[in-house]
Amino acid sequence: MDSPDIVAPTYVNLLEPPGLIAQFLAYPPLGFSTATTPDGVPYFVAPFDLLTTLESTAKRRIVSLPLYRWWGAWLKPRTCFIGTTATEYAPLPSHTDPACFVDCIKAEFAPKYAFLIVKDLPQNSPLLDAGSNAVSRRVADACRNAGFALLDGQALAYVTIDFASTDEYLSRLSSGRRKDIRRKLRSAAELDIQTIATGDACFADASVRAEFYVLFRHVYDQSDVHFDLPSAEYFDAILQDASSGGVIFVYHHAGRMIGYNLCYVCDGNLVDKYVGFVYPQARESNLYFVSWMHNLDYAVKHGLKHYIAGWTDPEIKRYLGAKFTFTRHAVYIRNPLLRAILRRFSHAFESDRAALEAA
Repeated sequence: MDSPDIVAPTYVNLLEPPGLIAQFLAYPPLGFSTATTPDGVPYFVAPFDLLTTLESTAKRRIVSLPLYRWWGAWLKPRTCFIGTTATEYAPLPSHTDPACFVDCIKAEFAPKYAFLIVKDLPQNSPLLDAGSNAVSRRVADACRNAGFALLDGQALAYVTIDFASTDEYLSRLSSGRRKDIRRKLRSAAELDIQTIATGDACFADASVRAEFYVLFRHVYDQSDVHFDLPSAEYFDAILQDASSGGVIFVYHHAGRMIGYNLCYVCDGNLVDKYVGFVYPQARESNLYFVSWMHNLDYAVKHGLKHYIAGWTDPEIKRYLGAKFTFTRHAVYIRNPLLRAILRRFSHAFESDRAALEAA
């Protein structure tokens, strides 16, 4: 399948191939609508559950309130998001003045939607160059000046590849963690691991693509946090895109595929984007741990700079040795009363930072 034509400016903040933005725009997550601003920046409109990133204790208190099943829908307004769910950071225009950009999106979208969110602005990210970080900082400042609230977003996990082998990497962890991880890695001896490029001839078979999507849905369905659900058509497109630099590590046990990682090699990094598992076999084979170390080994052998491991499960990723860099979301609320409430309780929505700082 050919990639959709990309009609977009030169972006800053991209860790992934730009083709992922084109696929996101062409095949939106279920229930989303997508488009681009006059500057060519992607955006989407979707229902937003305001409790999605709320700390678990506060969330339980709210959903246990009387008649929540009826009034809870008020907490899921249609929201306009500047950015994508296919990229780690908000792709921003490199050619537009940040203040003008923010003024334009506020004028265009704030009157139409209860919430306008510029999502995933990096905060001095070690994964980006100085120019990208500077643009993001200026956009954040412009958002603040325009009345947006800035909230800490999720924690993006990464590992700097400054070691010559996974044995050296493990040697930097505590003895208890080394022992536990090595024990879990023994199951790798029973696995057959294949490396397949996106665009491989096998993905011309619709049943093969469907199996990969089913395994992705297994992981999605058991997750505690649900925001976007990529469509089967989106997966069809990215699996068949030979130009993207996608590499898929496929894990077989006893002749059956029990899991995979879909990653991208881009600008000297290995970016982990999508995972699929079969349960309980993936857990029994400690596939999370095995795949983490396999990805690090691949990055070492190919001379890459970072393994970028995504947003979810920060606690286990820290256990495995990851570092973290945070994003910010710039949130504009049309209703002034709700705007005041958000500023008062903003800390409750910054669950990743709170969890990592408390541990």
